[in-house]
Amino acid sequence: MSEAKAEILRRVRASLVDSPVAPVATRAYRTESEKSAQEVREMLVDRLVDYKANVYEETVETVAERIEKLLGKSSRYVIPKGLDLAWLPEDSAARRHLVDSGNGQKAGSLTDRELDAVDAVVTSSTVSCAETGTIFLNASDSEGRRAITLVPDHHICVVPAGTIVELIPESLRRVNVERPITMISGPSATSDIELQRVEGVHGPRTLDVIILDQ
Repeated sequence: MSEAKAEILRRVRASLVDSPVAPVATRAYRTESEKSAQEVREMLVDRLVDYKANVYEETVETVAERIEKLLGKSSRYVIPKGLDLAWLPEDSAARRHLVDSGNGQKAGSLTDRELDAVDAVVTSSTVSCAETGTIFLNASDSEGRRAITLVPDHHICVVPAGTIVELIPESLRRVNVERPITMISGPSATSDIELQRVEGVHGPRTLDVIILDQ
């Protein structure tokens, strides 16, 4: 252990010598929605559109056609290993999907260079918070590892209608905190430099959200 680290730990121990008790946090905020499912859904759509995401509402019968249009006639796109293949259009000579194994250390995982070369990624999602317009990915088999949704420039994200909630506390109850959590609120963008909005810096430049009625 370095001297600097030892000194930091010594100071931490010294500051806790009197065993202080942390105060109980005041939790006066709402933890359960009182809105109808339709109101919550409309709120999510409003927030996503405001964040410059494209939003579509489809059924299991129409979702593949929508994804086909969003991908275009010519494209190579990546999907996580557990994605429902019924959601996807048929591969063609000009358009085909690649499956990522879900673990960057295993055979079948695409490298960062390979991910950068694909045109898009298609995933599902765990839960979506309408109040903040945030989609949560939780590294499930239908969502994949973080890299596949951060490197490609176009993300097509399927949001099952039953996973939409209004509030952050409701959202957090649906995620597994022991797994990686990616929170998406619109396309990646920053205004760090001279307050000029630049898109695609930390993730996809284009976010297409499909709300799926099942």
